[in-house]
Amino acid sequence: MESVAIELKNITKRFGTIVANSNVNLTVNHGEILSLLGENGSGKTTLMNMIAGIYYPDEGQIFIDGSEVVIRSPKDAFNYKIGMIHQHFKLVDVFTAAQNIVLGLKEDGKFNIKNANKKVEEISTKYGFDIDPNKKIYEMSVSEKQTVEIIKVLYRGADILILDEPTAVLTPQETQKLFAVLRRMRDDGKAIIIITHKLHEVLSLSDRVAVLRKGEHIGTVITAETNESDLTEMMVGKKINLNIDRSEPVNPQDRLVVRDVDCISRDGVKLLDNVSFTARSGEILGIAGIAGSGQRELLEAIAGLQHLNSGEIIYNNPKSGNSENLRDKTPMQIRDLGVRLSFVPEDRLGMGLVGNMDIVDNMMLRSYRKGNSMFLQRKEPKNLADDIIKQLEVVTPSANTPVRRLSGGNVQKVLVGREISASPTVLMAAYPVRGLDINSSYMIYNLLNQQKEKGVSVIFVGEDLDVLIELCDRIMVIGSGRVTGIVDGRTATKEEIGLLMTKTDSTDMHGGDQQ
Repeated sequence: MESVAIELKNITKRFGTIVANSNVNLTVNHGEILSLLGENGSGKTTLMNMIAGIYYPDEGQIFIDGSEVVIRSPKDAFNYKIGMIHQHFKLVDVFTAAQNIVLGLKEDGKFNIKNANKKVEEISTKYGFDIDPNKKIYEMSVSEKQTVEIIKVLYRGADILILDEPTAVLTPQETQKLFAVLRRMRDDGKAIIIITHKLHEVLSLSDRVAVLRKGEHIGTVITAETNESDLTEMMVGKKINLNIDRSEPVNPQDRLVVRDVDCISRDGVKLLDNVSFTARSGEILGIAGIAGSGQRELLEAIAGLQHLNSGEIIYNNPKSGNSENLRDKTPMQIRDLGVRLSFVPEDRLGMGLVGNMDIVDNMMLRSYRKGNSMFLQRKEPKNLADDIIKQLEVVTPSANTPVRRLSGGNVQKVLVGREISASPTVLMAAYPVRGLDINSSYMIYNLLNQQKEKGVSVIFVGEDLDVLIELCDRIMVIGSGRVTGIVDGRTATKEEIGLLMTKTDSTDMHGGDQQ
C-alpha cells in the first residue's frame, strides 16, 4: 500500500465573489504520478498554487505525510519538501545552470560552486537528466531550461513536485526524455502532480487522473481504467466529439508565395534565413518548430511588422485578381487587403487586447481609426462581441466586462474570434489554443476548418504535433530560421516532424521548400 504524501480536505478559495475552488478533496501518494485535468478556469492552477504557498486557502486543511500543515509562502512549501515548476521559467539568463540552481539558498560557511556542480551532476546521473552545470541559461534550449528548473527543486530536497504544462514547448523526443525522468523520480518514491491539457500524455504517463470542473473535484480515476472520451466527459459535463474533420482542399490557388526571405535582427542575428514556401487558398498550412525557431518572425514579416533584408512576399489578391508584393506595404495596407494575423502571445493582455477595456471596446480597437465623427458607432462591435461570446462560449458576466477579469482561455477566445470575424483571405493563427482546455481547443480547430472551407488560406502555428497532423493539409517545419522540410499532413508522423525540428540545414525532403 502506497503512503499518502499530500492530502487536501475541503479546500475552498474565493477571489471576491468568484469561487475558484470549492470543497476540494484530493490525495497524492508517494511513488505516484497524478494528472490534474480540467477546463480553463476550473481552478487547477489555483489549487496547486495553494500547495506551493503562492495562495492561502480560505477554508480547508492540508496534510503532508499525515500531519496537518500551514503553508503561507513558497518558503514554507520548500520546508515541507514541495517544489513547483511553473510554465514560465524564473531563471537568470547570464548565470550558469548551477548558479541558478543554488540561487537564494543559505549555506553554512563560504559558498563553494565546485560542491554545487558536483551535487547537480549527482542528481542528473540519478534521474537521467542531460545538463552541463557550467552552461549559461541564454545558451540553452527550452528543454534544458526546464531541466534546470526541475533540478532546482530537487536540489532543495523536494519530495512532492508539481509541474504546470511541462510539455507545452517540447519536441516529441524531448517530451519522451522528460517522461522517462519523471518515471524514474516516481520509482524513487517522489509524488508528482502534472497539470496538462494533452489527454494522450495523461494516459501514457500518469497512474491516476483527478478531474476538476468549475472549481469542484469531480472525481479521481485510475488511468489504466479510463480513456479520452470518458475524461473529456468528466471535464466538460457532456459528451464531446474529439475528431477534427479534415476536408480535402477544394480548388486550391496560390494565395501567398514567399520567396528567399531573410530577416536580420538589430544585433545582426539571422532570424529568417532564405525562407521560401507557398500558402494556398482552401487549405491549412501548419508550421512546426521548437519555440523561438523563427515562426513568430515569419508571421510578423508577412503582416508587415518585421523588416525584411531580402526576398519577396507575393500576395495574389482574389478580389482584384492582382499580384502584390507585401514587402512594399504598411501593416495597415496588408490588413486592408485581407491578410490577418491572430497572434496569441504569452502576454495576451500586453500584446493583443487592452485589459481595462471591456470586450466591446476591444472589438472596436480594429475600427476606431475609421470613425469620422466624434461619436463612435458601438452597435456593430456590440453585436460582434455578443456573437463571439455565444459562438465560442466565452465565460463572462457580459460583453461590458473588462477583459482583465476573464480567465486566460476566455481572453484567448476573444482574440481569435475578433480576427476571424474580419472575413480574411489569409488568416495566420499563431498558438490559438495555447493554454486552452480541450473543449475550447476543438471549437477553435473547427473555426479554422470553417475558414478553410470558405476558401481562406489558413496558416496555423501550433505546439501540439498530434493536432498539426490531424488538422493541417501540409506541415512546414522551421529550425533556426530555415525551412527544414515540408511534409503532407495526412501521411506525416510525429517522429519525422520531431527530427526535422532539430535539423538546422534546409532540405529538399518531401518535395522541397516550394511544395
